[in-house]
Amino acid sequence: MKTPCDYRPFFAFEDDVPEGLFQKGQPVWTALDRLNEHIRKHITPNISGLIRPGVPVEKHLVLFKRQWLEDGFEVVCSRSTGGRFQVVLDGSVCRECSVICAGAIFSDDQVEIGAGVTIEPGALIKGPAVIGDFTEIRQGAYLRGDCLIGRKCVVGHTTEVKHSIFLEGAKAAHFAYIGDSILGRNCNLGAGTKFANLRFASGSINVKIDDSSVDTGRRKIGAVMGDNVQTGCNSVTNPCSLIGMDSIIVPNATVKPGFYPPRSIIR
Repeated sequence: MKTPCDYRPFFAFEDDVPEGLFQKGQPVWTALDRLNEHIRKHITPNISGLIRPGVPVEKHLVLFKRQWLEDGFEVVCSRSTGGRFQVVLDGSVCRECSVICAGAIFSDDQVEIGAGVTIEPGALIKGPAVIGDFTEIRQGAYLRGDCLIGRKCVVGHTTEVKHSIFLEGAKAAHFAYIGDSILGRNCNLGAGTKFANLRFASGSINVKIDDSSVDTGRRKIGAVMGDNVQTGCNSVTNPCSLIGMDSIIVPNATVKPGFYPPRSIIR
């Protein structure tokens, strides 16, 4: 078989392949099989002692130079900030500061938060989860275990993410479901995008690659979206939709399972 199912049609890695996740010659979805182990190997939880499981955070918490602050700062969100939460420290905006807003909820402390992260009120995070630098977890977002969220990503309002990978700059800003899936760098999901990850029939999911049917070995698999893929509003993918980099899914499209080469336009 030709190898359109390894990571190369999807992600333009050079020397920055995430350690242990993606391997040449291995189907791209096998990164999901390694995700749990990868997170547990690399995570450095840093919210211990700050939260009570299932109880909303009572006041804003700010991370600055690996230290959590409970006072001595101001959290601002207004028209002047573009509607984003910003931390003012010693009279200046602190872009390296992370903020957990009052009202955010954590199920446990197995969460690592990078620099410049914003976690808005009403977000619910179940570990393990790694949240990269300068990422936004917006109001009503739901992360429920084995979530690897890269730098400069967005998990938006009423967006649910489960057992998934966001590479740098990936955005699911509004009303999305991402389960057992991978988003490439600078991938952007239109509002209401949904990744179906469980077929009705029993057994593992098969996917057509070239003229062959390949058993993924997985009971659940959503979508793989390559670098720079864009989806239109209210688009839906079937289990094991593999979308090559620089592709476009038009609004309201229903994507059949299978491999779509780079620069596809899917209607």
